[in-house]
Amino acid sequence: MPGNPMRLAELSVGDVARRSGLAVSAIHFYEAEGLIRSRRSAGNQRRYAREVLRRVAIIKVAQRTGIPLKTIREAFKALPAERTPTAADWAKMSSLWKEDLERRIDRLTRLRDHLTDCIGCGCLSVRDCPLHNPWDRLAEQGPGPRLLDPD
Repeated sequence: MPGNPMRLAELSVGDVARRSGLAVSAIHFYEAEGLIRSRRSAGNQRRYAREVLRRVAIIKVAQRTGIPLKTIREAFKALPAERTPTAADWAKMSSLWKEDLERRIDRLTRLRDHLTDCIGCGCLSVRDCPLHNPWDRLAEQGPGPRLLDPD
């Protein structure tokens, strides 16, 4: 029905892409990953509820802060599928991610502060290295820069 208000509230994939600033392929990817969903019209075209714009905005902000899509998907599972995420929903999601962000900020700060001194393995200057690893004791803990990335 062309006059159906529910249908008028729906967006095409092009509308979602234009409004969100993402490529159509990104919208399709988010849908394939289970982050957003659409319905098919009688002509087999994807139609999105307007609430998908808020979900896409949340995805974009979360991705900019380095939150993996898997983590975003888990947070979205706690939300009712057909409801627009609210400010309270965002507050809950962001508080869950804050601890992880703090850990990553700390790790990046340490890396930044020691980047010009050492690559984290002690090979550039054993005498001057701030991450000194005499006799390669850290090798027992596995490969990689163990002191820069203690997680």
